[in-house]
Amino acid sequence: MSEEKKELITTEDAIEGRREFLKNVCLTGATALVAGPASVSAAVEAASADADTTVAEFFQGHFVLMSDVEKEKAIERLEKRYTAKYEKKTTVSNVPAPEDTLFGYALDISKCIGCRRCVHACVDENNQSRNDPEVQWIQVMKIPKGNFAFSADKLEKGYPETSQFGDYGVQVGGNAHTRVGGIGTEEAQSHFDDLVTPDNDHFYVPVQCQQCEKPPCVKACPVRATFRDSAGVVLIDYNWCIGCRMCQLACPYQARRFNWGEPNLPKEEMNPHTHYFGNRPRMRGVMEKCTFCAQRTREGRNPACLEACPVGARKFGNLLDPESEVRKILATKRVFRFKEEFGTYPKFFYYVG
Repeated sequence: MSEEKKELITTEDAIEGRREFLKNVCLTGATALVAGPASVSAAVEAASADADTTVAEFFQGHFVLMSDVEKEKAIERLEKRYTAKYEKKTTVSNVPAPEDTLFGYALDISKCIGCRRCVHACVDENNQSRNDPEVQWIQVMKIPKGNFAFSADKLEKGYPETSQFGDYGVQVGGNAHTRVGGIGTEEAQSHFDDLVTPDNDHFYVPVQCQQCEKPPCVKACPVRATFRDSAGVVLIDYNWCIGCRMCQLACPYQARRFNWGEPNLPKEEMNPHTHYFGNRPRMRGVMEKCTFCAQRTREGRNPACLEACPVGARKFGNLLDPESEVRKILATKRVFRFKEEFGTYPKFFYYVG
């Protein structure tokens, strides 16, 4: 059996793991009794919070289908657990998606300098595992400029007078000879060690969850742990996820991450302002990905990656609002979508400013 298959968490593994966890919780409490009065209270509180949450979460249903009372209790358990574990007051929001909203993102690749500040801002904001394993939701591709073609001349030139198909009535337009729009990813580098950016011979194309209108990951999930909310954002119910990774296989953008090990999130770096479907700490054996910073955007704020961009390459807004910046970009710029041929209809747009 391969190492990957050995690591894959099944439902039985999860049950056994939780049994072991509860046993360890009891041992932790017993150890605290001989450690001294100063540490007893904190240790017992943390153990109690973990035990309460672990047992309750095992029997918890899909959050979307729970009653309001059940949701309140689930959030209260999580807040208690995270506060004890990270030793700071932690909130878990359940603010719903705004009405009459369809979130969209636009990125100007002519401005992006490949600094990857967006990557690190995302990690900090969304409580991603720091090291061993390190998890990043955004990957920045470095692409030679010769591999990015966008020429109106080729589109408007029409059909050539002679064709490689002779006189068989088969016409070949300009876009059949060479690309006239899109990204050529054959020579793209998703990992590069440039100490100084930008490299003027390359484009930099950040890629994250494209928040598809027809998300293949949602169709692939056998338990409906991943779903699309009313604002068009694809989310994951971490407690309902069984870690089968079918969504990861279905995603053509390599936007999903699987927690092979327990996420490494230092207490001092943990962001305590979280959302149930957003940046609350995840656990081993579940999928995670970009949520357009649900904890921010559901409250009217911009995603962390946008605020971190030093050159203003990123734009975010409501696609249903004709006056939003994203809609104006779609109306006035030359826009394309990544891997559009898959028919996923992403709401993440790239353009040349």
